[in-house]
Amino acid sequence: MLPPASERFTAVESRLREVMEAYNYAEVRTPIAERTELFARSIGETTDIVEKEMYTFDDRDGSSLTLRPEGTASVVRAAVEAGLAQRDQALKLYYLGPMFRRERPQKGRYRQFHQVGAELIGRDDPMADAEMIALLMDCLEAAGAKDVELVLNSLGDRACRPPYRAALADYGRAHQDGLCPNCRLRIDRNPLRLLDCKEEDCRRTMAGAPSISEYLCDECRAHFAEVQRVLAASGVRFTTSARLVRGLDYYVRTAFEVLGGGLGAQNAVGGGGRYDGLVAALGGPPVAGVGFAVGLERVIMAAGETASDHHPEVFVIPLGEGASLAAFELARSLRRTGVRCELEAGGRSIKSAMRRADKLGARYAVILGDEELQAGRATLRDMRRQADHRLALRLGGGGSELAEAIRELGAVGG
Repeated sequence: MLPPASERFTAVESRLREVMEAYNYAEVRTPIAERTELFARSIGETTDIVEKEMYTFDDRDGSSLTLRPEGTASVVRAAVEAGLAQRDQALKLYYLGPMFRRERPQKGRYRQFHQVGAELIGRDDPMADAEMIALLMDCLEAAGAKDVELVLNSLGDRACRPPYRAALADYGRAHQDGLCPNCRLRIDRNPLRLLDCKEEDCRRTMAGAPSISEYLCDECRAHFAEVQRVLAASGVRFTTSARLVRGLDYYVRTAFEVLGGGLGAQNAVGGGGRYDGLVAALGGPPVAGVGFAVGLERVIMAAGETASDHHPEVFVIPLGEGASLAAFELARSLRRTGVRCELEAGGRSIKSAMRRADKLGARYAVILGDEELQAGRATLRDMRRQADHRLALRLGGGGSELAEAIRELGAVGG
């Protein structure tokens, strides 16, 4: 990833960090490689991720390791091992970094991709779901994502999901001629995955399948209604879809996804949901959890192209051998005060140096020659107005006086 793409990533990551911290989330960093059983147990052995997409290899001691395909399982595992997941407190964590899935590369889908995600562990109330969704939408707004659509669903819980699974399995068996080989295997193992298949024949076949909304128990129905009520009251726009199941087995009750306009087939920008049984499944206490993740590549695609603003504020030009050391000292002093600064190589003519300063988009050029050094002054050229200023030059003073004078002229660096 080269500039300017890398600069856009850095800028978006910085904005998302600010939003996370405004919601009082703290950063957690997890290993890129984890034991394979962590993902098989949490994500689900019949999901596409575990069955077909994970990068898995044997370590020297014979244990199986996997490059992390998503972030939630690793964060929960880390919280459990550190004793942070407790019954009597809420834990708010966010993460960012590369994930790995062996998918068919295409626009918006890469085998190494980057995610930013958040996890709220220890709360099972609808307000926590609504806060997580609001955080996701605020992150997308801060990143500049345009034309995004939020879709919600409830997947039920241990009380009401089994009858729905049975109904899906019956439907799948009755219509298996229209299903792909993978879905035929999932009819009995995990019928919910039938709704998640991307094959066109399967999508057409499952269009007439039973809806989860017909099977929700009173508690799940009330929970989902309250999530919608809170979001609507806070101005978060959304639609609902009974076909939304997401691609991970640990979700219960609230599930959500954000779709981006103009992204083609890979239009899911991010999503998440509630995972109340995951902490206990990974060895922790029976506490609830809810979280989301967004793909940075797709968020940036949804934001559209933006012009790069990576250019030096000040371009320091030494003229003559005696000015090179002074120019080096001045450039370092300016950089240490926060002024973005470029230093021209010595021996260049003033004409070629000014041409390069203009090409790089520098706001100012500082010209240092023997005469300037003897007089203790520097020539500052305003590249936009083509005007020269004579400023006092005090080397060894940290560059703060010159930097302040530059700021007063053009408000750079501050």
